Amino acid sequence: MKTLIFMCGEGLGHTGRCLSLGRELISNGHEVVFGAYGYSKELVEKSGYPVRNIPSEIKLVGKGGSLSMRDSIGATLKNAQLLGGPRVLKIVDEVKPDVVVSDSYYLGILAAKARGLPVNVIVNQTRMDEFFKNRGIPFEILGGIAKGFYTKVFEHVDRVVIPDYPPPYTVCRRNLAFTEEMVGKVFYSGPLVRRRYGEVKARRFGRPHVLSMIGGFGYRERIFNNMLEAAGLDGKVHYTLVSGPSVDAGKYGRLPPNVEILPFIEDPFPYIKGSDLVVAPGGHSTIMEALSFGKPMLSIPDMLHSEQENNASVLGEEGVGLRLSHHTPPKVILECVRQVLGDRGYARNAARLRRLSAELDGPVALRKLLEADAG
Repeated sequence: MKTLIFMCGEGLGHTGRCLSLGRELISNGHEVVFGAYGYSKELVEKSGYPVRNIPSEIKLVGKGGSLSMRDSIGATLKNAQLLGGPRVLKIVDEVKPDVVVSDSYYLGILAAKARGLPVNVIVNQTRMDEFFKNRGIPFEILGGIAKGFYTKVFEHVDRVVIPDYPPPYTVCRRNLAFTEEMVGKVFYSGPLVRRRYGEVKARRFGRPHVLSMIGGFGYRERIFNNMLEAAGLDGKVHYTLVSGPSVDAGKYGRLPPNVEILPFIEDPFPYIKGSDLVVAPGGHSTIMEALSFGKPMLSIPDMLHSEQENNASVLGEEGVGLRLSHHTPPKVILECVRQVLGDRGYARNAARLRRLSAELDGPVALRKLLEADAG
Protein backbone atom coordinates (compact mmCIF):
# COMPACT_ATOMS: atom_id res chain seq x y z
CA MET A 1 0.00 0.00 0.00
CA LYS A 2 1.31 3.45 -0.93
CA THR A 3 0.15 6.32 1.26
CA LEU A 4 0.54 10.03 0.59
CA ILE A 5 0.40 12.04 3.84
CA PHE A 6 -0.18 15.80 3.67
CA MET A 7 0.22 18.00 6.73
CA CYS A 8 -0.49 21.55 7.75
CA GLY A 9 2.77 23.28 8.68
CA GLU A 10 1.38 25.71 11.26
CA GLY A 11 2.70 24.20 14.47
CA LEU A 12 4.71 21.01 14.60
CA GLY A 13 1.91 19.04 16.26
CA HIS A 14 0.48 18.10 12.86
CA THR A 15 3.94 16.93 11.80
CA GLY A 16 4.52 14.82 14.89
CA ARG A 17 1.37 12.78 14.52
CA CYS A 18 1.90 12.34 10.77
CA LEU A 19 5.41 11.04 11.46
CA SER A 20 3.91 8.69 14.02
CA LEU A 21 1.55 7.21 11.43
CA GLY A 22 4.22 7.20 8.71
CA ARG A 23 6.70 5.31 10.87
CA GLU A 24 4.07 2.70 11.70
CA LEU A 25 3.19 2.21 8.02
CA ILE A 26 6.80 1.99 6.88
CA SER A 27 7.74 -0.46 9.65
CA ASN A 28 4.98 -2.74 8.35
CA GLY A 29 6.21 -2.78 4.77
CA HIS A 30 4.15 0.03 3.27
CA GLU A 31 5.43 2.90 1.13
CA VAL A 32 4.89 6.44 2.42
CA VAL A 33 5.48 9.84 0.83
CA PHE A 34 4.97 13.02 2.87
CA GLY A 35 3.83 16.42 1.66
CA ALA A 36 4.93 19.31 3.87
CA TYR A 37 6.33 22.85 3.94
CA GLY A 38 8.45 25.05 6.19
CA TYR A 39 9.64 23.67 9.52
CA SER A 40 7.42 20.63 9.03
CA LYS A 41 9.27 19.69 5.87
CA GLU A 42 12.61 20.13 7.63
CA LEU A 43 11.53 17.83 10.47
CA VAL A 44 10.37 15.13 8.04
CA GLU A 45 13.70 15.37 6.21
CA LYS A 46 15.64 15.08 9.48
CA SER A 47 13.62 11.96 10.22
CA GLY A 48 14.90 10.44 6.98
CA TYR A 49 11.63 10.13 5.10
CA PRO A 50 10.78 11.14 1.51
CA VAL A 51 8.93 14.46 1.42
CA ARG A 52 7.54 16.68 -1.32
CA ASN A 53 7.34 20.44 -0.93
CA ILE A 54 3.75 21.72 -0.89
CA PRO A 55 2.36 25.27 -0.82
CA SER A 56 1.30 26.68 2.53
CA GLU A 57 -2.39 27.35 3.17
CA ILE A 58 -2.69 29.39 6.37
CA LYS A 59 -0.42 31.52 8.51
CA LEU A 60 -1.21 32.12 12.19
CA VAL A 61 0.16 35.31 13.75
CA GLY A 62 0.03 36.38 17.38
CA LYS A 63 0.81 39.54 19.27
CA GLY A 64 0.35 40.78 22.79
CA GLY A 65 -0.25 37.26 24.07
CA SER A 66 -3.15 36.44 21.76
CA LEU A 67 -3.96 35.16 18.30
CA SER A 68 -4.48 38.07 15.94
CA MET A 69 -7.15 37.09 13.43
CA ARG A 70 -6.65 40.24 11.35
CA ASP A 71 -2.88 39.73 11.12
CA SER A 72 -3.31 36.01 10.46
CA ILE A 73 -5.63 36.66 7.52
CA GLY A 74 -3.23 39.28 6.17
CA ALA A 75 -0.24 36.97 6.51
CA THR A 76 -2.14 34.09 4.90
CA LEU A 77 -3.11 36.20 1.89
CA LYS A 78 0.42 37.61 1.60
CA ASN A 79 1.95 34.13 1.63
CA ALA A 80 -0.66 32.51 -0.60
CA GLN A 81 0.95 30.81 -3.56
CA LEU A 82 -0.64 31.06 -6.96
CA LEU A 83 -1.41 27.77 -8.67
CA GLY A 84 -1.14 25.94 -5.32
CA GLY A 85 -3.98 23.61 -6.25
CA PRO A 86 -2.44 22.42 -9.54
CA ARG A 87 0.90 21.89 -7.76
CA VAL A 88 -0.69 19.60 -5.18
CA LEU A 89 -2.67 17.81 -7.89
CA LYS A 90 0.58 17.21 -9.78
CA ILE A 91 2.14 15.62 -6.68
CA VAL A 92 -0.84 13.28 -6.35
CA ASP A 93 -0.52 12.29 -10.01
CA GLU A 94 3.23 11.68 -9.69
CA VAL A 95 3.09 9.70 -6.44
CA LYS A 96 0.03 7.64 -7.49
CA PRO A 97 -0.99 6.71 -3.91
CA ASP A 98 -3.53 4.08 -2.97
CA VAL A 99 -4.82 6.29 -0.17
CA VAL A 100 -4.34 9.89 0.94
CA VAL A 101 -4.16 11.06 4.54
CA SER A 102 -4.40 14.79 5.16
CA ASP A 103 -3.76 16.37 8.56
CA SER A 104 -5.71 19.63 8.36
CA TYR A 105 -4.38 20.38 4.86
CA TYR A 106 -7.34 21.15 2.61
CA LEU A 107 -5.61 21.33 -0.78
CA GLY A 108 -4.50 17.73 -0.25
CA ILE A 109 -8.08 16.66 0.48
CA LEU A 110 -9.44 18.42 -2.61
CA ALA A 111 -6.70 16.98 -4.84
CA ALA A 112 -7.39 13.45 -3.61
CA LYS A 113 -11.14 13.82 -4.17
CA ALA A 114 -10.50 15.21 -7.65
CA ARG A 115 -8.67 11.98 -8.50
CA GLY A 116 -11.25 9.73 -6.86
CA LEU A 117 -8.85 8.50 -4.19
CA PRO A 118 -9.88 7.45 -0.69
CA VAL A 119 -8.97 10.24 1.70
CA ASN A 120 -8.80 10.37 5.49
CA VAL A 121 -8.59 13.70 7.27
CA ILE A 122 -6.87 13.93 10.66
CA VAL A 123 -8.30 16.80 12.67
CA ASN A 124 -8.65 17.72 16.34
CA GLN A 125 -11.22 20.47 15.80
CA THR A 126 -14.27 20.74 13.59
CA ARG A 127 -15.52 24.05 15.06
CA MET A 128 -12.99 26.48 13.62
CA ASP A 129 -15.70 29.14 13.28
CA GLU A 130 -15.14 29.96 16.96
CA PHE A 131 -11.92 31.71 15.92
CA PHE A 132 -14.05 34.36 14.21
CA LYS A 133 -16.59 35.00 16.97
CA ASN A 134 -16.73 38.29 18.91
CA ARG A 135 -14.30 39.97 16.50
CA GLY A 136 -16.77 42.16 14.63
CA ILE A 137 -19.29 41.57 11.87
CA PRO A 138 -16.79 41.23 8.96
CA PHE A 139 -14.94 38.42 10.75
CA GLU A 140 -18.17 36.69 11.77
CA ILE A 141 -19.29 36.71 8.13
CA LEU A 142 -15.91 35.29 7.13
CA GLY A 143 -16.29 32.67 9.85
CA GLY A 144 -19.63 31.63 8.42
CA ILE A 145 -18.11 31.21 4.97
CA ALA A 146 -15.21 29.21 6.39
CA LYS A 147 -17.59 26.98 8.36
CA GLY A 148 -19.61 26.23 5.25
CA PHE A 149 -16.46 25.28 3.37
CA TYR A 150 -14.79 22.99 5.90
CA THR A 151 -18.09 21.35 6.88
CA LYS A 152 -18.67 20.32 3.26
CA VAL A 153 -15.09 19.05 3.04
CA PHE A 154 -15.49 16.91 6.16
CA GLU A 155 -18.81 15.55 4.89
CA HIS A 156 -17.23 14.32 1.65
CA VAL A 157 -14.05 12.66 2.93
CA ASP A 158 -14.03 8.92 3.55
CA ARG A 159 -13.12 9.22 7.22
CA VAL A 160 -12.62 11.88 9.89
CA VAL A 161 -9.85 10.72 12.24
CA ILE A 162 -9.79 12.29 15.71
CA PRO A 163 -6.25 11.71 17.11
CA ASP A 164 -7.47 11.70 20.68
CA TYR A 165 -8.94 9.44 23.34
CA PRO A 166 -12.48 8.24 22.60
CA PRO A 167 -15.30 9.65 24.73
CA PRO A 168 -15.58 10.24 27.63
CA TYR A 169 -11.86 11.07 27.84
CA THR A 170 -11.57 13.16 24.65
CA VAL A 171 -9.43 16.21 25.39
CA CYS A 172 -10.50 18.13 22.27
CA ARG A 173 -14.20 17.41 22.83
CA ARG A 174 -15.16 21.08 23.18
CA ASN A 175 -13.73 21.71 19.72
CA LEU A 176 -15.76 19.00 18.00
CA ALA A 177 -19.17 19.14 16.34
CA PHE A 178 -20.43 16.69 13.74
CA THR A 179 -23.17 16.97 11.15
CA GLU A 180 -25.41 14.01 10.42
CA GLU A 181 -23.35 13.27 7.29
CA MET A 182 -20.12 13.18 9.31
CA VAL A 183 -21.16 11.02 12.26
CA GLY A 184 -20.69 7.65 10.56
CA LYS A 185 -17.23 8.64 9.32
CA VAL A 186 -15.71 9.59 12.67
CA PHE A 187 -12.95 7.40 14.10
CA TYR A 188 -11.21 8.09 17.41
CA SER A 189 -7.77 6.60 16.86
CA GLY A 190 -6.26 7.37 20.25
CA PRO A 191 -3.22 9.68 20.52
CA LEU A 192 -0.83 9.63 17.55
CA VAL A 193 2.45 10.14 19.41
CA ARG A 194 5.89 9.76 17.79
CA ARG A 195 7.42 7.71 20.61
CA ARG A 196 5.92 4.99 22.79
CA TYR A 197 6.42 5.12 26.53
CA GLY A 198 8.37 1.84 26.64
CA GLU A 199 10.75 2.99 23.89
CA VAL A 200 12.01 6.02 25.81
CA LYS A 201 14.70 6.17 28.49
CA ALA A 202 13.82 8.87 31.01
CA ARG A 203 16.30 11.67 31.57
CA ARG A 204 17.37 11.91 35.18
CA PHE A 205 16.60 15.07 37.11
CA GLY A 206 16.44 16.31 40.66
CA ARG A 207 13.02 15.64 42.13
CA PRO A 208 10.41 16.91 41.82
CA HIS A 209 11.00 18.14 38.27
CA VAL A 210 8.95 20.49 36.06
CA LEU A 211 9.42 20.69 32.29
CA SER A 212 8.22 24.00 30.84
CA MET A 213 7.75 24.04 27.08
CA ILE A 214 6.66 27.70 26.97
CA GLY A 215 9.07 29.44 24.59
CA GLY A 216 10.56 32.77 25.63
CA PHE A 217 9.93 34.54 22.33
CA GLY A 218 7.32 36.90 20.94
CA TYR A 219 4.01 37.03 22.72
CA ARG A 220 4.96 34.14 25.04
CA GLU A 221 7.98 35.92 26.51
CA ARG A 222 5.92 37.25 29.41
CA ILE A 223 4.87 33.72 30.41
CA PHE A 224 8.45 32.46 30.18
CA ASN A 225 9.63 35.25 32.45
CA ASN A 226 6.87 34.48 34.95
CA MET A 227 7.82 30.80 34.92
CA LEU A 228 11.45 31.69 35.54
CA GLU A 229 10.51 33.94 38.45
CA ALA A 230 8.22 31.27 39.91
CA ALA A 231 11.05 28.72 39.71
CA GLY A 232 13.29 31.00 41.72
CA LEU A 233 10.78 31.18 44.57
CA ASP A 234 11.21 27.56 45.65
CA GLY A 235 14.58 25.84 45.29
CA LYS A 236 13.09 22.47 46.27
CA VAL A 237 11.46 22.10 42.84
CA HIS A 238 13.74 21.61 39.80
CA TYR A 239 12.93 23.12 36.41
CA THR A 240 13.93 22.74 32.79
CA LEU A 241 12.70 25.73 30.76
CA VAL A 242 12.75 25.56 26.96
CA SER A 243 13.31 29.11 25.74
CA GLY A 244 13.32 28.59 21.98
CA PRO A 245 16.23 28.61 19.50
CA SER A 246 15.90 32.34 18.80
CA VAL A 247 16.33 33.31 22.47
CA ASP A 248 19.76 33.85 24.05
CA ALA A 249 19.56 32.10 27.43
CA GLY A 250 22.51 34.19 28.57
CA LYS A 251 20.35 37.30 28.73
CA TYR A 252 18.69 35.96 31.86
CA GLY A 253 21.93 36.27 33.79
CA ARG A 254 22.80 33.98 36.66
CA LEU A 255 20.13 31.32 37.07
CA PRO A 256 18.91 29.78 40.33
CA PRO A 257 20.66 26.42 40.98
CA ASN A 258 17.35 24.57 40.49
CA VAL A 259 16.81 25.96 36.96
CA GLU A 260 18.20 24.94 33.56
CA ILE A 261 17.34 26.82 30.36
CA LEU A 262 17.62 25.04 27.01
CA PRO A 263 17.11 26.76 23.64
CA PHE A 264 15.63 23.69 21.96
CA ILE A 265 15.03 19.98 22.61
CA GLU A 266 15.38 17.81 19.51
CA ASP A 267 13.72 14.86 21.25
CA PRO A 268 11.43 16.00 24.08
CA PHE A 269 10.27 12.55 25.16
CA PRO A 270 13.15 11.66 27.55
CA TYR A 271 12.51 15.03 29.22
CA ILE A 272 8.76 14.41 29.41
CA LYS A 273 9.23 10.91 30.83
CA GLY A 274 11.75 12.13 33.39
CA SER A 275 9.54 14.96 34.68
CA ASP A 276 6.74 15.04 37.22
CA LEU A 277 4.82 17.92 35.63
CA VAL A 278 4.70 19.46 32.15
CA VAL A 279 3.89 23.12 31.50
CA ALA A 280 2.84 23.98 27.93
CA PRO A 281 0.43 26.07 25.84
CA GLY A 282 -2.87 24.48 24.89
CA GLY A 283 -1.77 22.82 21.66
CA HIS A 284 -3.47 19.45 21.20
CA SER A 285 -0.45 17.38 20.18
CA THR A 286 1.73 18.49 23.09
CA ILE A 287 -1.10 17.62 25.48
CA MET A 288 -1.44 14.18 23.86
CA GLU A 289 2.32 13.61 24.24
CA ALA A 290 2.34 14.55 27.92
CA LEU A 291 -0.75 12.51 28.80
CA SER A 292 0.44 9.50 26.80
CA PHE A 293 3.51 9.57 29.06
CA GLY A 294 1.35 9.88 32.15
CA LYS A 295 2.30 13.44 33.08
CA PRO A 296 -0.11 15.96 34.62
CA MET A 297 -0.02 19.44 33.14
CA LEU A 298 -0.31 23.15 33.66
CA SER A 299 -1.60 24.63 30.42
CA ILE A 300 -1.28 28.32 29.55
CA PRO A 301 -3.22 28.71 26.28
CA ASP A 302 -2.68 31.59 23.90
CA MET A 303 -5.26 34.26 24.58
CA LEU A 304 -8.22 34.42 22.17
CA HIS A 305 -7.18 31.03 20.81
CA SER A 306 -10.43 29.21 21.49
CA GLU A 307 -9.11 25.77 20.56
CA GLN A 308 -6.22 25.98 23.03
CA GLU A 309 -8.43 27.47 25.73
CA ASN A 310 -10.92 24.61 25.36
CA ASN A 311 -8.19 21.96 25.53
CA ALA A 312 -6.72 23.55 28.65
CA SER A 313 -10.13 23.66 30.35
CA VAL A 314 -10.70 19.94 29.76
CA LEU A 315 -7.45 19.13 31.60
CA GLY A 316 -9.05 20.50 34.73
CA GLU A 317 -12.31 18.66 34.09
CA GLU A 318 -10.43 15.36 33.78
CA GLY A 319 -8.33 16.02 36.89
CA VAL A 320 -5.03 15.83 35.01
CA GLY A 321 -4.02 19.47 35.25
CA LEU A 322 -4.94 23.12 35.61
CA ARG A 323 -5.62 25.93 33.17
CA LEU A 324 -3.59 29.09 33.81
CA SER A 325 -3.43 32.33 31.82
CA HIS A 326 -1.00 34.97 30.63
CA HIS A 327 -2.13 36.99 33.67
CA THR A 328 -1.24 34.32 36.24
CA PRO A 329 1.55 35.86 38.38
CA PRO A 330 4.68 33.94 39.47
CA LYS A 331 3.49 33.34 43.05
CA VAL A 332 0.25 31.80 41.80
CA ILE A 333 2.12 29.73 39.20
CA LEU A 334 4.21 28.31 42.04
CA GLU A 335 1.09 27.55 44.05
CA CYS A 336 -0.37 25.69 41.05
CA VAL A 337 2.86 23.72 40.69
CA ARG A 338 2.69 22.78 44.37
CA GLN A 339 -0.99 21.86 44.08
CA VAL A 340 -0.49 19.43 41.20
CA LEU A 341 2.72 17.94 42.60
CA GLY A 342 1.22 17.61 46.08
CA ASP A 343 -2.06 15.97 45.09
CA ARG A 344 -1.44 12.41 43.91
CA GLY A 345 -4.86 12.38 42.26
CA TYR A 346 -3.45 14.30 39.30
CA ALA A 347 -0.69 11.74 38.81
CA ARG A 348 -3.12 8.82 39.14
CA ASN A 349 -5.48 10.27 36.56
CA ALA A 350 -2.61 10.97 34.14
CA ALA A 351 -1.28 7.43 34.66
CA ARG A 352 -4.69 6.07 33.68
CA LEU A 353 -4.52 7.98 30.39
CA ARG A 354 -0.99 6.69 29.81
CA ARG A 355 -2.24 3.12 30.12
CA LEU A 356 -5.22 3.87 27.88
CA SER A 357 -2.97 5.42 25.23
CA ALA A 358 -0.85 2.25 25.18
CA GLU A 359 -3.94 0.04 24.90
CA LEU A 360 -5.43 2.10 22.07
CA ASP A 361 -2.07 2.37 20.23
CA GLY A 362 -3.30 5.03 17.82
CA PRO A 363 -0.71 4.52 15.03
CA VAL A 364 -1.45 0.77 14.88
CA ALA A 365 -5.21 1.30 14.97
CA LEU A 366 -5.10 3.80 12.11
CA ARG A 367 -2.66 1.68 10.09
CA LYS A 368 -5.00 -1.33 10.32
CA LEU A 369 -7.92 0.83 9.26
CA LEU A 370 -6.05 2.07 6.18
CA GLU A 371 -5.01 -1.48 5.31
CA ALA A 372 -8.62 -2.64 5.52
CA ASP A 373 -9.72 0.20 3.26
CA ALA A 374 -7.05 -0.71 0.71
CA GLY A 375 -8.28 -4.30 0.68
